[in-house]
This record gives sequence, C-alpha cells and structure tokens, in this order.
Amino acid sequence: MTILLGSSLGFRKGLGRRILCSLVFALVITALVVASYVLSGGKQDHLFQPFPSHSKDYASNYNQSEDRRQKHIALSENSVVQLTDRRIPEIEELKQYEPHLFAVIPQKFLSISQSPCWHQKYEGKKDPYSGNAYVLYAKRFRAVFEEMRQSFWKRLQVRGDSRYRLRCLPYFYIIGQPKCGTTDLYNRMRLHPSVRFSANKEPQWWTRKRFGIIRLKEALQSPFPVDDYLDLFDLAAQEIQALHNEAKDREDAVTVPLIIGEASASTMWDNNSWMYVYDNTTNTEPPHLTQDFIHAFQPNAKFIVMLRDPVERLYSDYLYFAIANKSVEEFHDKVNESLQMFESCLQMSTLRSCAYNTTLNNLLPVRLQVGLYVVFLWDWLSLYNMEQFLVLRLEDYSLRVLHSMRRVFSFLELEPLREEQEATITQSPASNSRRPEDCSLGPMYPQTKQLLRNFYRPYNQRLSQLLRDDAFLWEAQSGI
Repeated sequence: MTILLGSSLGFRKGLGRRILCSLVFALVITALVVASYVLSGGKQDHLFQPFPSHSKDYASNYNQSEDRRQKHIALSENSVVQLTDRRIPEIEELKQYEPHLFAVIPQKFLSISQSPCWHQKYEGKKDPYSGNAYVLYAKRFRAVFEEMRQSFWKRLQVRGDSRYRLRCLPYFYIIGQPKCGTTDLYNRMRLHPSVRFSANKEPQWWTRKRFGIIRLKEALQSPFPVDDYLDLFDLAAQEIQALHNEAKDREDAVTVPLIIGEASASTMWDNNSWMYVYDNTTNTEPPHLTQDFIHAFQPNAKFIVMLRDPVERLYSDYLYFAIANKSVEEFHDKVNESLQMFESCLQMSTLRSCAYNTTLNNLLPVRLQVGLYVVFLWDWLSLYNMEQFLVLRLEDYSLRVLHSMRRVFSFLELEPLREEQEATITQSPASNSRRPEDCSLGPMYPQTKQLLRNFYRPYNQRLSQLLRDDAFLWEAQSGI
C-alpha cells in the first residue's frame, strides 16, 4: 500500500507540469497547421485541400481535383519510411517505475500449465473481490465475480498455517488492431474447449487501467492495481487448479490442457499514457513501451495481430466512435485536418515520437496513427521474435474463416478439433458488424480514400517488406 501511495503521489505531483508541456505542444502543432495554410495563400491546390463542405456537386469537384491528386501520389510514392532502433530499457529501470508490479509477479512460473501461473499467499479479507476496481467501474462484471467467489475458498491450497491461491497471466494476447475483427476472432476462439479468456474481452490494463485511464480524454482516476487485473483470470486459474488436483490424485504429471488469453485491442499501439507518467518533454520518444513490461515477465508469450486495410479501418473507426452528425463530408474534413497535423509533427519530430505523441493523438479528429501498423510491430519486434506473432488480415479472415481459425489454433499449439467442433466455431454469426444506421451513410468519398491511400502507402510498403507478404500492401483493394 505504501508503494502504491508513493507512486500515486509522485504521479500527481508532476502532472501539472506535463499537462502544461502538452498544451504548449498543442499550440505549436496548431500554429504549424495554420501557417501551412497561410503560406499556401489558401489556394485550392493545397496538398490536403478539404472537400468543400458547402458543395452538393461532388462529382464535378472531384474531377477538377485530378491534377492535385496525381501530384500527391507522386510525392507519396517517392517517400520512404525510416524505422529506427529504439533504446531497450534495463530491468532495473523498469522496476523503478513499476515496483509493485515486480513485487507481485514472479520471474519463474509453475509447470502445471502453459499459461504463466504461480501460487500467491492469500492473507486477504473474507470477500476477495469486494474492492476490485473493474467491478466498481463496470457493474456488468458482478455476476462473473460472484461466480468466482463461490469457488474461491475451496480452490485455495493449504500449506501449514498458510493458504495460497493460483494466479495466472495470459499465455497469449490478441493485441490489435481496433476495428480489424478482433471481437469476432475472440468470440470464435472462446468456443474452443481448451481456450479461456479474462472476465471481460478488453481489460486494457497494460495500456490504460494501470495508469488510471478509464476512458480516453477523460480525467485520470486512481490506477488499477495489478491484483485487480489478475482477478480477471481467476475463473481460468481455478479451473486449472481443479484439473491439476485431479491429475495429481491420479499421479498424472501432464500439463493442464487449458490456455488463457487476453484480447485488448489497444495493447499493440496505445502508449498514450507515457507522457503523463514519465519526466520527458512532449516531442520525444517514450522511454518505455507497454511491451517492455510484458516482456520483463513473459519473454515467451505469443501474440495475435489482426490487421485491415488502414484506409477502411479508419472509416470504420470513425463510424463506430463518432457520436452525432456523422457524414462522409465530415469524415473528409477530419481526415484533412488530421493529415496536416501529423505531417506538421513529422517536420519537427521523429516518426516514433509522433506515433506515440499523447497530445497529438488526443487532438487528431480521427485516429490516423492507429493505422501505422509497421511502426508498432517494429517496436514489438525489438523485444520478441517474429515466430511469436501471428499476423492475420481481416480481408483473408472474413473469406476463409475455417482456414484462419486452424492457423490460430495451430499457432497456439492446440490439438486439432473434430469436424463438429469446427462447425460450431466457424458457423457462428459475425460479431461487431457495422450498424445499420452507419451503413446508410455509404462509403467515404473517393477523394478521401485517395488522400488516405497516399498517406498509408509507404507504411504499408514497409509492412509488406517486414512480413514478406505483398498482401499487406492492400493495393488490390484500392483499385489503383
């Protein structure tokens, strides 16, 4: 408790200065965007010229912009994305920032499960979940925690005068990306008899909750302790403990055939919290990333990444998260503004610092940075081997669900399923599809799509080189 309070006080102490730095950076970005427009004289051939909001004759305006679009295409095709190596922090440095994390999670785990599990001495109160922050902020979890309470006490291991509970972390993580089919993949994987997940699909603990971020762009709350995160895996841990006890009674030393997963789609890309926590200026690169802490405990973890044409991902993201007055026209304007802001950042900072810039990301009208897949994957590969990642395209997954699910289960080293089990998994209806009211808006403007294709093209090229697969160019979908 003392460690937690000390960390929280230190965190709050520097918050005001960091917010001030963020505001200064926001003003600089805004000034650059305005200056770029002023220097162009407000001319119609500006690189990211917004589609006129008052125009009703879209076809006419689009045809007149052909020269502008061709000019932009030439500029984009000659651009090269430079991916630089990052500084890998030492373990002692990580411990300095997260002492409680290292005090709770051990460096070695039991051999009873493929998931990293260990026995933790239990000295808590009668109700082990009464103060869990996930329950306090989301009442829908109460039924799940009530189920865990009912079996909690009989699963405790007694050694002398002490009692121990089995704690587990995930064996694998679905780490991204949002609006790329992760919910559908999660729901199908849940049907596998050997797969278990956290109590909720997206705990978002590593990227947000451990810093007190409940909802993006809202005031910070108290950080969620790591114990509250571990509670989300207690049902699976209790099941592993029960199966292990049964095997022990039979004098069978086999590993329990259950694996635990977690599916926060923010894990791969969201490091927005760093600027509020670490003592750095706003236009530098983060000293630590989420994967640094995961790797400190789980160097052998496995990761599943779902990707989608970043242009279509961004439009789907806009339709899903925008609240009111959504339109293709508004989307075009927001794309224009976001492109200008990101390009302005690149003029004075590195690609990595712009991709992880909290202030910029909070200011962008649309989440342009989420589609920079290669930037995030490159940083994950600074710690992990490529063999620890399964990277899927939503376009392929949607067309060949059975083939994709077989790849997933093979990657996780699970036994092949029977035909009737596969049928149950693959014939389930698609999850989290586009809402009817959003479908009625139709596709984005062709001009908007062209701007985004030009922006994402060099990043897709580097991604396809990294993965050695031209499908990640997404040029077939573009028709250009």
